[in-house]
Amino acid sequence: MSQLLTLELSDEVYAALQQQASAVGLSVAEWVITSLNQQHGSLASSHSQTELQREEARQRLLDYAGAISLGYATGVDNEGIDADLARAYANDF
Repeated sequence: MSQLLTLELSDEVYAALQQQASAVGLSVAEWVITSLNQQHGSLASSHSQTELQREEARQRLLDYAGAISLGYATGVDNEGIDADLARAYANDF
């Protein structure tokens, strides 16, 4: 599928595009399309690389999950929690 896009460019911009296009033997329209296609390809690979880096960072973070053991269960020992709180509140800072 393709779409039609009409642009209004200043004379200076068009002259620069025309010079670049003629240097490689293309019309201005062909040169713009080729340039946009190349840029789109680099943006797509950049996006993929960013996603890959994000997934690698996520995996490194998950590698730390469960890596520390205190040697005893935590979270269900209400008496132990109460004792820890009592010690913390009794401690004058």
